[in-house]
Amino acid sequence: MKMPVMSIVTIVYNGIETLQKTIDSIANQSYSAIEYIIIDGASSDGTIDLIKDNEASVSKWISEPDNGLYDAMNKGLKMASGDYVWFINSGDEIYNRMSIEHMVNGFNDNWPDVIYGDTVMIDSEGHEIGGRRLQPPKDLSWKDFKNGMLVSHQSILVSTKIAKLYNTKYRFSADFEWCLQALMEAQLIHNTNQTLSRFLDGGLTKQNIIPGLRERFDIMRRYFGLFPTIIKHVPIGLRFVSYVLKNKRF
Repeated sequence: MKMPVMSIVTIVYNGIETLQKTIDSIANQSYSAIEYIIIDGASSDGTIDLIKDNEASVSKWISEPDNGLYDAMNKGLKMASGDYVWFINSGDEIYNRMSIEHMVNGFNDNWPDVIYGDTVMIDSEGHEIGGRRLQPPKDLSWKDFKNGMLVSHQSILVSTKIAKLYNTKYRFSADFEWCLQALMEAQLIHNTNQTLSRFLDGGLTKQNIIPGLRERFDIMRRYFGLFPTIIKHVPIGLRFVSYVLKNKRF
């Protein structure tokens, strides 16, 4: 069977403390058909030198200013020439060195349009701190996203034949719409039944909870309708109020 090429894209800005672990998790894969792309946002902390030190493991890289995370991700999409694109950003890691090999072995000569799996959260020291609150269902469709982002962006791979550019109108939740659109386009969606990634807790969206929720509400309203979206956001609102009161963040 021909080995599908995995275009793995890492977005980084001043990631001197986090990038090496990400590079290592990709360089150490048992699977060889990998195109590894790093998009750096003109870092000033030594990240560029770190990338140069790892050029043997990197297929393509650029370092230049961007207009935010999703603009940088669009640059990665445009540079990707593989069969699938997978975003593993600085600080995140592929779950283990056999992850891609096991994933591809499950295709059975029929390449899916979207591939997904589970995610484990890690802290800044790389220690596992648990899974996400939302769990991927056995069978995933775009309609399931009315319940929220059931699959972490770090654990979903999309065929480059159907992958769209990110909507840079959204600064914190464009990944939600990107995954939703991919699922809508997909003819075959494959559950790996694997944990695919280790996700560094405390990223951009978590640091911007309120604007991120506003953006996600707008996306869900557009795809699922206003009233169903309001109903789905009642428990989200209650959890958010509980979080604010617990952490005394007003």
